[in-house]
Amino acid sequence: MSISKSEYARRRRNLMAMLEPDSIAIIPSARLQMRSRDTEYLFRQDSDFHYLTGFDEPEAVLVLTPGRRQGQFVLFCRERNPQQELWHGPRVGPEAACERFGADDAFPIGDIDEILPGLIEGRDRVYYSMGRRGDFDRQIMSWVNRIRAQEASGAVPPGEFTDLDHTLHELRLFKSAAELRLLRQAGEITARAHRRAMQFCQPGAFEYQLEAELLHEFAMSGARQPAYPCIVGGGDNGCVLHYIENQARLRSGDLVLVDAGCELQHYAADVTRTYPVNGEFTAEQAALYEVVLAAQEAAMNAIAPGRHWDEPHLESARVITEGLVELGLLKGRVSTLLRNEAYREFYMHRVGHWLGMDVHDVGDYRVGEQWRVLEPGMVMTVEPGLYVAPDNTRVPKRWRGIGIRIEDNVAVTETGCEVLTEGAPKAVDDIQNLMATSA
Repeated sequence: MSISKSEYARRRRNLMAMLEPDSIAIIPSARLQMRSRDTEYLFRQDSDFHYLTGFDEPEAVLVLTPGRRQGQFVLFCRERNPQQELWHGPRVGPEAACERFGADDAFPIGDIDEILPGLIEGRDRVYYSMGRRGDFDRQIMSWVNRIRAQEASGAVPPGEFTDLDHTLHELRLFKSAAELRLLRQAGEITARAHRRAMQFCQPGAFEYQLEAELLHEFAMSGARQPAYPCIVGGGDNGCVLHYIENQARLRSGDLVLVDAGCELQHYAADVTRTYPVNGEFTAEQAALYEVVLAAQEAAMNAIAPGRHWDEPHLESARVITEGLVELGLLKGRVSTLLRNEAYREFYMHRVGHWLGMDVHDVGDYRVGEQWRVLEPGMVMTVEPGLYVAPDNTRVPKRWRGIGIRIEDNVAVTETGCEVLTEGAPKAVDDIQNLMATSA
């Protein structure tokens, strides 16, 4: 299961159709990043570059030239090098790039200084996302300045630069059927991993051991990398939204909040489950948990074509506020508390974000001054939470140090939404039963 060569070609055509006439778009690949001294991090291609090419090597540049008779898709990449390939593995090389990746022309990356200025010259507009790569920004400007220096000889420099992000990211926001299949599979793998962690969990285990269970399931299912650092927060650590130390010992009577998702063929899952370390919710834990679960259900019910982006969040905030008033953690009229966003003391983040090739995926949340209207093909997370800080003296002690988040991945469909990660248990009884059978 993967993205086809024809789909990459369609993406490039769709992007070029949105560009101005006589323009050029330039997108560099990701770079190798050093971890320490001479050890590199595992290479992960830039999402925009991969979205348009499927080409997963560093030191490459994608050039799109709409209307160019000699070919609209030009790729610069590393040459074949038997000595380097002996140490680091095979390279595609320019000769095979055309056949394997559909490039109209492919050149050695070492020739880019001689060739790319000629592709830029005479174009009215350059589409390029300035500010991400300082070294490549300077290289782009050196090419443009070289053309400007030759104006007296008839050279025509580009008239303006336009940021490519908005146009390209609008395309990435809407997932194809193939992308949805990968997101669904990433969600299924991640759900299995969460089940595995629940079954392993017990008092005395360490947070990093739950993380190891998650990563093992990811890798055994073909997803070698997590989409982001795993969060495994037991007890008070569950109240730290982006806690990643994962070093503490898990204690009986505490909850553990586990936020983890795999990346499968460049597509991310993002799932959170919260459960009792000893397999049994206390009364206070269960009460707060049921509020969060109800808030998630209300948010999902607000996801459908024609609804706007903020509606799921507003619904989650309403349910959480009502629940906190009922439990006595907030006092006052629900309408007034909502207007004043009093819930933010306990629920300080929004209900979700776009999901796709990046875990916090691209796409505008507003169009002009209005919240974006949801449409089929959009994919988002739904992740309400409640966090009662351990030092919050405004609430009775029995509530303190409880952190709960429940997160699933949801695709907007023609009639409503599809939950892509429903295989991970989240009802109180289902969690307790699964943990009891594995004890």
